[in-house]
Amino acid sequence: MLDREQMVAEIAREVLARLAAPAAVMSRNPAPAAGLGHGVFPTVDAAVGAAAAAQTRVAALSLDERGRMVGIIRRVCEERAEELGRREYEETRIGRLDHKIAKLRAVRHVLGVEVMRSDARSDASGLCVIERAPWGVVGMVLPATHSAPTMASNAINVLSAGNTAIFSPHPAAAKVAAYALQAFNREIERTLGVRDVITTVAEPSLQSAEQIFRHPGVALLCVTGGPAVVKAAMAAGKRVIAAGPGNPPVVVDATADLDAAAQAIIEGASFDNNLLCIGEKEVFVVASVARDLMSALRRAGAHELDAGAIDRLAAAAFEFEDKTKARGCGRAHVKKDLVGKDAAVLAAAAGVRVPDGTPLLFGETAEEHAFVQEEQMMPFLPIVRVPDLDAAIAAAVRAEHGYRHTAIIHSRDVGAVTKMARAMNTTLFVHNAPCTAALGIGGPGYLSFSIATPTGEGVTTPLTFTRERQIAVGGALRIV
Repeated sequence: MLDREQMVAEIAREVLARLAAPAAVMSRNPAPAAGLGHGVFPTVDAAVGAAAAAQTRVAALSLDERGRMVGIIRRVCEERAEELGRREYEETRIGRLDHKIAKLRAVRHVLGVEVMRSDARSDASGLCVIERAPWGVVGMVLPATHSAPTMASNAINVLSAGNTAIFSPHPAAAKVAAYALQAFNREIERTLGVRDVITTVAEPSLQSAEQIFRHPGVALLCVTGGPAVVKAAMAAGKRVIAAGPGNPPVVVDATADLDAAAQAIIEGASFDNNLLCIGEKEVFVVASVARDLMSALRRAGAHELDAGAIDRLAAAAFEFEDKTKARGCGRAHVKKDLVGKDAAVLAAAAGVRVPDGTPLLFGETAEEHAFVQEEQMMPFLPIVRVPDLDAAIAAAVRAEHGYRHTAIIHSRDVGAVTKMARAMNTTLFVHNAPCTAALGIGGPGYLSFSIATPTGEGVTTPLTFTRERQIAVGGALRIV
């Protein structure tokens, strides 16, 4: 029987190499993330200690002063988006450079001190004030898919709430994370005189992540990754805000504007080569309009693969446990080699050539196909024909696997939209728009790169990282 610390170590060992990036990427980046200073420390103890010392000062700042602090992070992300985006792309070699830059510029949509609030209620017995108090030092795990933007959005959230943070970046994107963290800290210290409001270790590793999970100076954990890393964090015995996996389905019914749907689907599924957890991963289309939807996708610039090419691509993209099953079906594991690669790279693996700049590949598959059932994070979109709306929704529920993350529908039937929204019960639900609309990019949502689905907080905001505190005042001060 394992004791608690052994359990944490066992689970974490299973995990941290699987956080979000290809194993091949990890092996190319053995060097330390950055030099020491401006928030980068040699040990977890030193990093937590510095963050704890800074937290007492951050908590004492006025909201206006915290607003200036998060304004610096937004400004640095905007002004240095091309530099930071290029550094992240060159370090990880996954996704698209233009979209790495766009993610950093989108940080301006992350909510800050403007959502902090106090509430009050009163009756004949007196007055009760409900305040939002900080937790202290927050331990945060970053994925390799969007390391610097996730750190920036999380930093805005936690600092607005009066916390500080220690970050554990994925080793595949540790250099850019440390570089951005130092840039934020340098400007914040110069402007406000508070140093090390966010910290990390110079050489992040499995051991340093375990230490962050278990460190007594870390009050709260926020992890962005798959089920294994969530399980590892929860085993540490602290409250966890968990941003877990997704496999967002798209339903297209017979009433949809097919050209608009095709444009939106391509825009969302091709964004950063489908690395986003909210990205469109599979489409269930009513059979009566399936051929027309695929024609609309071709007109909008996507390239269709035939059955043979899809088989070759699946063989390159997945390792299948049972090779006796139908082609492309059965339990499969993503090989990672094609994760986040351009459509042209996937096409070459499928034995075909596509025009330069092709944003997305698509093709018709069975519902049981690995491209439908696995969160594959590649710019290939499987299309599944279904007889009617009810069958489409049922298939979407199965493919989403109960992650309760994101689902999308294209329809002009309000009743159909309502039926699917209730059946999916996802954190994000998008109607007649690309997935990014849910996060405030071309739509009315708000942005965070941590979407807490397993633990239910949803798209994180500063309020996510607060504790509710009540102050009760006796009736003598009640004036109404």
